[in-house]
This record gives sequence, C-alpha cells and structure tokens, in this order.
Amino acid sequence: MSFLDLANKRYSARSYTDKPVTDEQLETLLAAAQTAPTAANLQPVRLITVRDKNGLEKIGKAANIYGAPLAVIVCADREKAWRHPFDGMRTTDIDASIVTDHMMLCAADIGLDTVWICYFKPDIIRAEFDIPENIIPVNILAVGYSDEKAPEKKRLPISSLVINR
Repeated sequence: MSFLDLANKRYSARSYTDKPVTDEQLETLLAAAQTAPTAANLQPVRLITVRDKNGLEKIGKAANIYGAPLAVIVCADREKAWRHPFDGMRTTDIDASIVTDHMMLCAADIGLDTVWICYFKPDIIRAEFDIPENIIPVNILAVGYSDEKAPEKKRLPISSLVINR
C-alpha cells in the first residue's frame, strides 16, 4: 500500500469493539513511536500504555476514549525538549505530535483504528498516573478495532492549502 493510500485509509474512530490489541501489535506501535523524529533528536517523548480495566477507568475520569481497549498517553519531558533560541518555545507538543502521528499511521497499516484525543483533563491524568511535574501529558491515542463504518473524508482542495509565490 502506498503512503497516500495508508494516510487516506486512516480516520478517527469513535467506537471500538472489545477485541484486544495484541502484545505484538503494541510492540509494533511502540517501535513506530521510537522511530519518530524529534527536535535535535533529544527524544523527550514518554509514553504510558494502558490496557487493563483499572487504568482505562482512570483515563475515563479525564477523557472519552470511546471504549478502546488500549490507550497511549503521549507525554513529553519539558526539561529534555529542545528550546527555540529566539523565543524560548519548547518542542514538547511538536515532538509528541510527530510520535502520535507515527503510531496512528502504523496502527492503520497493521489493521488497527485510532483516535487522537486532545480533549482531556491533564490534571486528572497527571494525578491518576502519578506523572511528575516535568512530564507534560500532550494527548491520548485510543487504539483498537472500530465497530463503525469509516466516514467519507472531506478535505479542502490543495489549492486552499497552498500559497504559491
């Protein structure tokens, strides 16, 4: 499958079966995360994988993961992230987003579905998973087998995205 076919196949699944993600599939997703580029190759991203019922219930206090049997809390260490020299911006969100995207596309490649969740209560995630202050929860990736039909993708035409000068 070409990259564009894979990217077009992937969608945000918001309903999952209870079929578990296998250890091998999880290892493949984590390998994809490990290969993701980060600013200055500092690799500040930290991942919390959650598959047990108790852990998924903890996440449920802070976010809707739509019944997915696996959630990956994608975090970044603010002390290890690269700092932009001109304005001091840290790349925590950028690095975590690249890692998340690698895992989403990998999931689609191995027959899993995902949804990237940014609507969550970070204070609850931090407390429930005892996350240190320097580690920033950036997003949650819900992973599993969707029980819904993939929606038709609606995308702006390329001409709306590009400014040619």
